[in-house]
Parts: sequence; structure tokens; C-alpha cells
Amino acid sequence: MANQPDVISVGDIVTDVFIKLEDDQAKVYTDSEQHNWLAMPFGTKLPYDTVETIKGVGNAANAAVAFARLGLASAYAANVGDDSIGREMIDALHSNQVDSRFVRINPGKISNVHYVLRYQVERTILIKHEAYEYHWPHLRPDEIPKWIYLSSVSQHAMAYHDQIADWLDQNPQVKMAFQPGTFQMEAGVERLKRIYAHSDVIIVNREEATKITNGNWEDYHDLLNRLHGLGAKIAVITDGPNGAVASDQNQILKMPLYPDPAPPLERTGAGDAFASTFVAALIRGNNIAGALQWAPINSMNVVQHVGAQEGLLNEAQIEQFLAKAPDSYRPEPL
Repeated sequence: MANQPDVISVGDIVTDVFIKLEDDQAKVYTDSEQHNWLAMPFGTKLPYDTVETIKGVGNAANAAVAFARLGLASAYAANVGDDSIGREMIDALHSNQVDSRFVRINPGKISNVHYVLRYQVERTILIKHEAYEYHWPHLRPDEIPKWIYLSSVSQHAMAYHDQIADWLDQNPQVKMAFQPGTFQMEAGVERLKRIYAHSDVIIVNREEATKITNGNWEDYHDLLNRLHGLGAKIAVITDGPNGAVASDQNQILKMPLYPDPAPPLERTGAGDAFASTFVAALIRGNNIAGALQWAPINSMNVVQHVGAQEGLLNEAQIEQFLAKAPDSYRPEPL
């Protein structure tokens, strides 16, 4: 693998344990505030359907694998524990052609494991991020990437963002895509204003855009303008069954979903697939119209599989889906 990556994905890496619940052993109810709750009998033993362990996942890890599948020189910067789970995650990266030289093994620490409760097509994820010491790697001149893809890191890593922002100040030729995770959104725009200011691309869903910007959920234009105001040169908002919208400050385009060939099997990783594929298309020289045509296809295929990575496609496969897309599958001005 060449020394210089096209893109370094940055964020926490985890092993996911998927537990599929029996349909008749749980149910979902909606409370008075319209929040959905997964309910199971308490204080008893419940049979489950299947269990599946998927190593080396997480928002940024999923992106790193997507980039590699799409033919980019993909590297990854993350932390693992000094345990067998951590070593297996590094092996999983290698098996997916992801360069792991910037993955740091933390002596005496354990690796991140999340538990995913699958019920019908939705999932609830039990998460815990271990408290690592986060350090931005010292990159030699021939290791400096064209792009950084920053996504979810733990609440223990706020100073890490300052290190990344300092490095981007020193390397202004490097572009950055930001797909904020839970703790990054909770930290707030003011704490991460330098990261937002450095973002060539920000990709969030509609609820996240509203939370981050305090904008009007009903108004795509308002949300996109506010994301641009934080620093994003390109702003993208995904909106579930409504597709996605993207703005490069010259035009705003709306893109529908790619039709599902079968009912979704499991939705983990759909957002990661969309975001990373959109960015991969930009890295490959596409404009936002081209990127919007690639991204939903990878997202569609991921939900046909369990886990976030098995369904990720290569460029030829995306082009095959694009060739047989319905006429309605095209970006339109918003």
C-alpha cells in the first residue's frame, strides 16, 4: 500500500454483538411524548433468535471500509485495547484493505464492545466508549492524506479535536468531512467551532441538523444555511424515507432513496454508508449531483445485510445499480 492515503478516517472502533430478539418476546410502545420504547418482560429469562459478532465497526471504521471498497487508499486512526478483541479488530481492518498503521494499542485497556438488540427491522444499541488517551498521530510528509473523515469519538476525547484542528491549521491543503457522533453533538457547536470551521463537508440527518443549528426542522433551506454558517462548504442532510438534500452554496439538490429490492433486513450503518460514499464520490472528482447518485445506492444495499459493512459495494457494483435505476432516481433542484 502506498504511504500516502487518500483519506484517513478518524473515530472510535468497536466490535458489535448483534442479538436478534424473537418477535413474540418483545414489543414496542410509544409514550405521550411520541418516543418509542422497546419493552421486554423484566426479571426473567428470554429466548432469543440469533447472535452475530461483527468486528471492527463504528461510524469511522465503516467509512474506512467503504472508502477501500470504492478503490481509495484508505487509512484509519483509532484506539483499541491491549486485548484479543482489539487485535481481532485490527485484523478485520487488514482483511478489508484498510491501512491500520495509525491505530494505537493502549496497554492495560480493554477494547470497545457494543451490544445491538435487533427487533424486527430496527435496533437499539447499548454503547460504552472506553477512556483512552487520544493523541493525533505524527504524520510524515508522505503520510499526509488528501482528506480526513472525522466521525464519532467518545466523551473522553474533546481535547483530541483541538489537536486535529491544530494539525489542519498547519496543513490547509487537507480537506475534512465531518459526520458528527452523539458525544460530538452533545459537546455543542461552541466547543467544536474550529472543527466545524474546518469542515469542507458536513453530513447529518434532519434531526441532528436541527439539534446542532437550532434551526427550523420544517425548512431545509434554513438548516442548510445554518450549517454553511458554521463553516461547511458542502452541507448534506439525510431525511429517512424522504431521501437527502445537499448544498454547495451554489445550488441545493434533493435526491430520493434508491428503491429497496426487498424489505430492509437491518438498518445499522445506513447513514455511514451514505455519508462515506458521498465523500468518496467527491474525492474521486464528482460534484454534489454525482455524489448524491452514488450515496443512496450503498445505503440501500447495506440494509439488505446484518451489520454496517457486509453490504458495502465497489464502484462497478454501484454503477450497475445506477444503470438500472428508475427515471425518478435523479437529483432535482430543491
